[in-house]
Amino acid sequence: MKLSFLLTTLLFSFYLTSFSQHTNQEVILENQQPFLLGEITAKALSSNSYRSWYEQNFENYEADQNKIDVLKDKLSSFNILVFMGTWCGDSKREVPRFLKILELADFPLENLKIVALDKRKESYKKSPKGEEWGLNIRRVPTFIFYKNGKEVNRIIETPVTSLEDDILKIILKQEYIPNYTSSLHFD
Repeated sequence: MKLSFLLTTLLFSFYLTSFSQHTNQEVILENQQPFLLGEITAKALSSNSYRSWYEQNFENYEADQNKIDVLKDKLSSFNILVFMGTWCGDSKREVPRFLKILELADFPLENLKIVALDKRKESYKKSPKGEEWGLNIRRVPTFIFYKNGKEVNRIIETPVTSLEDDILKIILKQEYIPNYTSSLHFD
């Protein structure tokens, strides 16, 4: 009896651990485009149903290399949390551009986390693990910059000037007010 309980407990724990670490989860609804949900990788965006818009916006974006050279050294000391929807037009445009900037800046991908949010009415703009909880995520994409575990600032939906300019202002701690700031406060 004790052995079967122990075995059942171990199997259940393994199942929960495997489920909780699942990345690049795809949701397929009848008669709708599939979408990614939860933690995803940049690689997932360049595959399957997402490739056409991802590659087009990544490849065709003419990044400002001069500004990237300026932000390159400082950016790597930040952690970035991205909330997006693979169903959202703004995310389809801005996230590939943002990832291109990170690639050109040699940003360490271990400092980047991308979370795809749900589009279904009952879970709209939520993730399976609730990563958005308490972060006031109302619009996507939202790019949140952290330094030493504390939020510094964020880019919400679209850049104010350009992604490169907005990133520079954030990491250089210059005055930067993102779009849609109604309840955000930064030190």
